[in-house]
Amino acid sequence: MADVNIHSLKALAIFKTLFEAGTASQAARTLGITQSGVSRSLAQLEENLGIQLFLREKNRLVATPEARELYDEILRLMGNIEELRHSVLALKEFGTSRLRIAAVPGLSFGFVPRLVAALLEENRQFSVSLDMMSSHEVQLAVESSHADIGFVTLPITSRVLRVEPWFTTEAVCLVPQEHPLAAQERVDVQDLRDQHLVISNQPSIRTNPLLELASRHRVQIAGKTEANIGTITALVANHVGITVMNPITAQDQLAPRDGVVMRPFSPAMTFSFGLVYRNDWKQARVLDFLRGKGGAQLAGYPCVALDEFLSE
Repeated sequence: MADVNIHSLKALAIFKTLFEAGTASQAARTLGITQSGVSRSLAQLEENLGIQLFLREKNRLVATPEARELYDEILRLMGNIEELRHSVLALKEFGTSRLRIAAVPGLSFGFVPRLVAALLEENRQFSVSLDMMSSHEVQLAVESSHADIGFVTLPITSRVLRVEPWFTTEAVCLVPQEHPLAAQERVDVQDLRDQHLVISNQPSIRTNPLLELASRHRVQIAGKTEANIGTITALVANHVGITVMNPITAQDQLAPRDGVVMRPFSPAMTFSFGLVYRNDWKQARVLDFLRGKGGAQLAGYPCVALDEFLSE
């Protein structure tokens, strides 16, 4: 019966070198051992495996088909060992070797991807998956262990998750550069009168804070276009209408060539975001890494008030 154990690893390494060198003498020189040592190791390996690996023909070794397959398996094993080495490095650096992230759309166009990039800059073999979904879906994904951590819109309540507030930001108004409101230092809710608004897809007026605000102040708008949050800034850039949104998403999506300006909006509409994770993740070093990088990134955004986790 084939006997492969931890003691076989040295013999397998000698076999690999012998297979590549072609001769026992060359393998011995490469390994810094005697030629007889190479021969003894090969004979012992063949006996343990119950497989003939080389044919002896006129003082030379000819590899058998079994030797070729064994060599290929050793290469795969070495690849797995290399992956294991990188996983150990990631464990030392981050306390985990993989990270499954779920994030709300508002943070998925730049903020969270830059955090992922920072992780991979530290260790390119670190394994990361990122899924974009609604805040409620993020919560469910982390609660069910389909994601390790989640970036959510606050507030949320959960009996099984730790909720870590990260930052609060005030909404800004986005208007094309040529729009009359672009000349104002601040846009007021009354300035929305008779304007066409671009808003995110919502099932009803009560779930859209901007339409709710306009209704409360008895501001009659000209019309609205509902769209996926990823296309709202593009619609504004193409003069479909104006919008009010959180500046994180706006800054991540806009480019100078879009010709869109941001203006403070009143009355203040706040958006709060945070991190959720299960209790068994509270000591993971990756959380400290993300807090540090997240705080540094947020310093580049306007109208952001950091929570204690990021401001320390």
